[in-house]
Amino acid sequence: MTRAQADVRDAVPDDALALQSIWLDFAETRPADRQSRETRETSMVEQIERSILRFETDPSERLLVALIDDIAVGVAHLRRAPLSPMHPDDAVHVGYLHVLSNYRRRGVGRQLLEAAADWADEKDSQHIVATVAARSRDANRFLARLGMSQVAVVRASTVVSLRAKLASGGKSAASHIVAARRLTRRTGRQASD
Repeated sequence: MTRAQADVRDAVPDDALALQSIWLDFAETRPADRQSRETRETSMVEQIERSILRFETDPSERLLVALIDDIAVGVAHLRRAPLSPMHPDDAVHVGYLHVLSNYRRRGVGRQLLEAAADWADEKDSQHIVATVAARSRDANRFLARLGMSQVAVVRASTVVSLRAKLASGGKSAASHIVAARRLTRRTGRQASD
């Protein structure tokens, strides 16, 4: 398989339709995304265009698009922010790094991360933090091969769902089952001792 050189640049509003297809490809790989494809597509292009316009005026964010033969095949969202609340250093946070399935293993992801590193150098940021889906084995292996280690687990929820769990004490049926299994294992181990 040949490694085609991708053209990596900032996204422009005309990229919205192509970016939609990349994000739909990304969403289809996420089992938690249960919305119908038609619902996602109706207003997505307009939302993407608005986001691109916002990125053009925000010096701390960029949306990169990778093109091969003028076809958008990859995307990465870059955001410059503190490494953590305790560190004075800024980092470039890379999110929504995704390459279309048919264009993987051609160096596109590497070129997107090279562009992120170039921007980090330009902004005097010493760190790159990349976020990928925990279930994406390929993406996690790719980042590990580049020397990036796991430093956190990111979890997400809607505000409504979180408030409901907080109000109920955070206990769910699943947590009761897990607790019962642990107790059973502990009891079994103590009986065998």
